[in-house]
Amino acid sequence: MRNSGTRFLASSLLLLSLRVQHFVGGCSCSPAHLQQAFCSADIVIRAKISGKKLISENNGESFDVYNDLIRYEVKQIKMFKGFERKKTVQFVYTAPTSAACGVTLNTTSKVQYLLTGHLGSDGRVQVGLCNYILPWEELTLSQRKNLNHRYQMGCDCRISTCYTLPCSVSAENDCLWTDRLTDKTLNGPQAKYFSCIKRSDGSCSWYRGGSPPEKEFMDISEP
Repeated sequence: MRNSGTRFLASSLLLLSLRVQHFVGGCSCSPAHLQQAFCSADIVIRAKISGKKLISENNGESFDVYNDLIRYEVKQIKMFKGFERKKTVQFVYTAPTSAACGVTLNTTSKVQYLLTGHLGSDGRVQVGLCNYILPWEELTLSQRKNLNHRYQMGCDCRISTCYTLPCSVSAENDCLWTDRLTDKTLNGPQAKYFSCIKRSDGSCSWYRGGSPPEKEFMDISEP
């Protein structure tokens, strides 16, 4: 009987340990260029947050960090991606705490956000700390313009982050993201002003401004 109780306790502690590891490690995110975030998202919109509500899976009887959700009511201003799957977004959903990857959005001011998210199997737009979410006013003019068309043009390209030398492209469709190396920040010139676009020969390279004539591509394969 004692052995049975010991085994039950050990099993319970193991299960708890696995749940805690999942909870703590569930929000491990790799840094992403806005183009990467755009290309991997199902939905990309500009919106203002107009309301907030806790959606409880337990009828409000207890708080469940794993299953409860925060529902933000949004006023969509513009949709950049996702037209074919959802005509308009009225709500976005996130986990109730940052530890579970939930994001906190401002509902009391007139701030507008760029929101990137994914569609769940239930049709809900899900957002979290691993999504690219930023006040609209903090985006550069180049980023705002690239959201309209140019990021989509580069979705067949791959952006590889370079942290230390040596680093080089491993395929023709690679663009090296060297902001962290050259400017000691991931919010450097490539993040703010450039997009990685496929050229006519199938290779990819950084580009800034206008319609992309091939001679104006920025070649930084050797940082």
